[in-house]
Amino acid sequence: MIPLMNLNCYLTFNGDCEQAMNFYSQALNGTIQYMQRFGESPMEIPETAKNRVMHAVLSFGDNVLMASDSMPDFPVQPGTHCSLSLNLTSGDEIERVFGAISEGGNVTMPLEDTFWGARFGMCTDRFGVNWMFNYDLPKN
Repeated sequence: MIPLMNLNCYLTFNGDCEQAMNFYSQALNGTIQYMQRFGESPMEIPETAKNRVMHAVLSFGDNVLMASDSMPDFPVQPGTHCSLSLNLTSGDEIERVFGAISEGGNVTMPLEDTFWGARFGMCTDRFGVNWMFNYDLPKN
């Protein structure tokens, strides 16, 4: 049996994520389900970045669009601001899929357990496609 996976588009913006998500919400007749700012996280964040969006989720129909802002020192360039976000339901499967897709590519964030309760990592595959991997850790 193949473990369940869910693939979504993840967009990154240079400080205007909130405006973009509001625009897409209106255009797609969707609902912003979640929006967290970098300043709400336990990470050390420069004052200039605290109001930037760390993670946002927009739902419309059966679809989900996720997004965030980049940090001011690491702006995204047009054409590099889209990632495929793969949500997995197994710890073993995230390790396998991350290893397979990152092979021959560039790991930009190794898989690690995060403060939001997930195992998460990022890479750019050998074809230049940006990927994000997420596995929600079991609650104790």
